[in-house]
Amino acid sequence: MNFRITPIKGGVCAVDGIYAGGVNAGFKKEGYDLGFIKSENGMEIAYLFTTNKFQAAPIKYVLKEEIKKTNFILANSKNANAMTGEEGINDIEEILEFLSKKTDVQNPIMSSTGVIGVRLDKEKIKKGIEKFNFNEKNSTKFARAIMTTDSFEKEAAFEIEGDFGRFKIGGVAKGAGMINPAMATMLCFITTDANIPANEMQEILREINEITFNAISVDGDTSTNDSVFLMTTKKGGYNKEAFKEALRQVMQKLALDIVKDGEGATKAVAFVVTGAKDKKEAKIVGKNLTNSLLVKTALFGEDPNWGRIASTVGASGVECDEKRLKISFENVLVYDRGNILFDEEKEKKAHEIMKRREFKIYVDLGIGDGEFTTYGCDLSYDYVKINAEYRT
Repeated sequence: MNFRITPIKGGVCAVDGIYAGGVNAGFKKEGYDLGFIKSENGMEIAYLFTTNKFQAAPIKYVLKEEIKKTNFILANSKNANAMTGEEGINDIEEILEFLSKKTDVQNPIMSSTGVIGVRLDKEKIKKGIEKFNFNEKNSTKFARAIMTTDSFEKEAAFEIEGDFGRFKIGGVAKGAGMINPAMATMLCFITTDANIPANEMQEILREINEITFNAISVDGDTSTNDSVFLMTTKKGGYNKEAFKEALRQVMQKLALDIVKDGEGATKAVAFVVTGAKDKKEAKIVGKNLTNSLLVKTALFGEDPNWGRIASTVGASGVECDEKRLKISFENVLVYDRGNILFDEEKEKKAHEIMKRREFKIYVDLGIGDGEFTTYGCDLSYDYVKINAEYRT
């Protein structure tokens, strides 16, 4: 199947009939903190939520209502509406009832991010809703409205053309901390007009999520609010192969933006694990490397301490053998199946590589054909400062 994927502008609003915007409702001193996505007609949806046992009220609400089609997303930052019990769900119902009096909504969904353990300020949200221009097409405003410790908005959009016709896809995401996807630790909203069969949406979303959002980590913590929504108006063309690739490119771009924007991060690093017994064990090694505090601090210090990498591999519980293991910093091989190649010249070359903003570390276990690539960042002084002062 031949098809062409072209980057375009517009984020979630790149899709015809989709509107979005953001306002300041008073949660942030300045900037947007309450946003919306609206479609002219209903959108069929698929979603993935956090595996944290304490799912936030917005997630519980969607699951309770068994929502499969919607035309409106309402999202706020600064308050997660998590650990708020039945009152948290009741607050959502009251807010959405108020929303229904201001615009036409079909099974509206609310999504939240921010501090855990605090009830929503319903009056602020209602006043914010009053400010919405429901005919606005500004994906960037929405992207900024859901930011918490993010330093930049995260958006992507593509147009896909082939023998099947044409469709568009766009997405926005937020995330910089509490990033250790056991689904996906952030909020992500993807719109498309691809005419996806309903029975394929969830399957495709789960498959692509596994190699994108589920392959990243910033700090090893899994949030209570993690959500990925895939929504389609079904007005365009469709080909499964083309759609999967387009969705992968959107989710990969947003996932890597999250890693690059990791709280206090100065490095974005890909851990390319090959030669594992199977894909599952390769992923275990990769996720252990992205979450290891000793590896992360070595990345920050630009120290090619390959021993920390080897130790993390050995501690991961997978099948491995030091006489089969190979470790490289980009093209600089420092350990080769029992032979230590890490001399003064290699250390200097590896150190130069680690000065880059982005680079790859290769780990070949030499056991089987399992492979998986994970993405992580370093751990800096600023990460501690940002999170120590998160509520203040």
